[in-house]
Amino acid sequence: MEKIKKRERKRGLRFLQMIIMCIIGIAINILGSFLANTFSWKVYLDTVGTVLAAVFGGYIPGVITGISTNIFTGFLIDGTSFFYGSLNVLIALVSAYFARKHYLRKPLGILAFILALAAIGGVLGSAISWCINGDLKDEVGNHELFSAGHWRDFFQSIYANLYIDILDKAIAVLIAAVPYNLLPTELRRSLRYRGWQQRALSREEKDEMMKLETRRTSLRTKVVLLLVVFSFVISSFATVVSVALYRKNSVEEKKRFAKETASLAAAVVGPDIIDDVLVLKRAANGYARTEELLKEIKATSPDIEYVYVYQIQEDGCHVIFDLDTEAVEASEPGDVLEFEDAFDDLLPDLLAGKEIEPIVSDDAFGWLLTIYQPIRDEFDRCVAYACVDISMKQLTANYIIFMTKMISLYLGFLLLALVFGWWFAEYSITFPVNTMARSAGSFAFNHGEGLDESVESLQSLEIHTGDEIENLYNALVKMGSDSVNYVEELESKNETISKMQMALIMVLADMVEGRDEDTGDHIRKTAAYTRIIMNGLRKKGYYTEQLTDQFMHDVFHSAPLHDIGKIGVSDLILNKPGKLTDEEFAEMKKHTLIGEEIMSKVIETVPHSGYLIEARNLAGGHHEKWNGKGYPRGLSGEEIPLSARIMAVADVFDALISKRVYKPPFTIEKAFSIIKEDAGSHFDPLVAEAFLAEEEEVRKVAEAFGNDMGKLLREQF
Repeated sequence: MEKIKKRERKRGLRFLQMIIMCIIGIAINILGSFLANTFSWKVYLDTVGTVLAAVFGGYIPGVITGISTNIFTGFLIDGTSFFYGSLNVLIALVSAYFARKHYLRKPLGILAFILALAAIGGVLGSAISWCINGDLKDEVGNHELFSAGHWRDFFQSIYANLYIDILDKAIAVLIAAVPYNLLPTELRRSLRYRGWQQRALSREEKDEMMKLETRRTSLRTKVVLLLVVFSFVISSFATVVSVALYRKNSVEEKKRFAKETASLAAAVVGPDIIDDVLVLKRAANGYARTEELLKEIKATSPDIEYVYVYQIQEDGCHVIFDLDTEAVEASEPGDVLEFEDAFDDLLPDLLAGKEIEPIVSDDAFGWLLTIYQPIRDEFDRCVAYACVDISMKQLTANYIIFMTKMISLYLGFLLLALVFGWWFAEYSITFPVNTMARSAGSFAFNHGEGLDESVESLQSLEIHTGDEIENLYNALVKMGSDSVNYVEELESKNETISKMQMALIMVLADMVEGRDEDTGDHIRKTAAYTRIIMNGLRKKGYYTEQLTDQFMHDVFHSAPLHDIGKIGVSDLILNKPGKLTDEEFAEMKKHTLIGEEIMSKVIETVPHSGYLIEARNLAGGHHEKWNGKGYPRGLSGEEIPLSARIMAVADVFDALISKRVYKPPFTIEKAFSIIKEDAGSHFDPLVAEAFLAEEEEVRKVAEAFGNDMGKLLREQF
């Protein structure tokens, strides 16, 4: 528990360090912007803190600093700052990437860093400013938006801002580059916020984790894709709805404004002057004054394109008042104008003097919103219409400005969601899961020591995500610990069983050999010789494919059973002091087949036991000869099992140097010469060669029985 608390405190301190770094970065951004505005410098200095936070803290502190700066200044200083959040997020991402790749250590890297940031601020930033600040100008209409002049102004603006932004970003990068190269590497690394939810991995371990492949899509990619798709759908829906509502509200606002303007014009004209103007034209009493008032109404807003007064009759529109514009010369009072196509469906209502809905038209006069306001006399009869045409072309620019704001705003938060999603998935999911998978995949169940190391490796991960992944990790650690205990217990039991097994083998072998008064320690010595021979064969590189550790173990431990078949031979024959008759020798030879049969029956009870199989081979084949003149089957060469060929040398050698009822012991030298002489006839020449090459070791065993070393050799069985 204390370890967990210590880990949580350390994690909290790291988080606090990151927050302090972000606050300092935000303060630097605001201070730089304040100084630049106060002293009218040509640079902005509003991203220095973002670059510093990203270079030293990494992606997360950089992004938080960048987006928080825009939110803070947007609320308290300049409302348009919200819409530049995406730029600061991009600047933070690029800065963290360049720092991670150590570009700040090289002059060319610093130059590339400056140009990358300038491209974001100077190109993308200028494009956003161009739209948001209304630089689309009044000339932007439905057919002028993509005009050559418009794009020329656009690129000139980017070109001019790019120079300033290169200088601005050069200052920010150099301010970050100086401490980056001066601070010790360890101190600089300690400032980086990674958000580990486990023991921090080294660069090599991280690279190894990232190389782990999945059958389809990684969990991290799924999480990030889900975040991106969800954020994109929500952002797109919000943008479309916002623009649609904005368009609707803008049109409604234009309608209200047009209605109010038309009502004002109707009030200025009045019903009494209509008939006089139709007869007297401009000479009508009050005409000039009324016209002047209408001009003043038109001058109240640049959106008012045309103001005029018509009387609608069957033959057309009779002009009462019409004002000149720069583009269109006014009609004279009394002129009769033909109805436009847009009014065909409305003509009955106009002739009847009814109020009509606003009309939106796009013709030679431009994209217009038209309002016809009835001018009624004292008898509530419509004597004319006061008409106002409101220009709609500025709505296009307004839509672009508004849409740019929305896209930029949502893009900033989309990037923010992407960065945080990627960071969260990497440190809270990908690394913990992959490190667990790697540790579990390399778990060593073959022996206790390897298992201990595997559990220690798993425990060293210290995963503390605080969620289901941590639960899985704890379960995996417990499973590993339980496995260690189980394997240790199993090995202990196996060792006990093995000792009991060997003890039973030796008891049985001793019982058999005990019937022969002169065999003594024959079974122990021959077993020792077999091990010497097998080691000698390995040294010389003979029979390497067969001489596995398991084979050598099985042969050594089954060697005492090679004469188990003597249990079926009469004591009179076994202990006869003289030479055996042919019939007696034939009976003696049966001990090989009897031993083989005994071991076969045991194997039926305990199948898949390697040492029992070798015990059968030894029992049945240790009297076979290389030249095929042995017994019981007359096998030759490699037809004889290797274990039996090895035992043949060990058995004969020990018989030669041992006292028997029918002979005195030979000297060791004589026994060696006999083995050498019979190599290739009685014995496998390679086995004999390996035995003779280990003469020193053989002598130690031969001479050891009867002294302290003999006791040690006996204790091995």
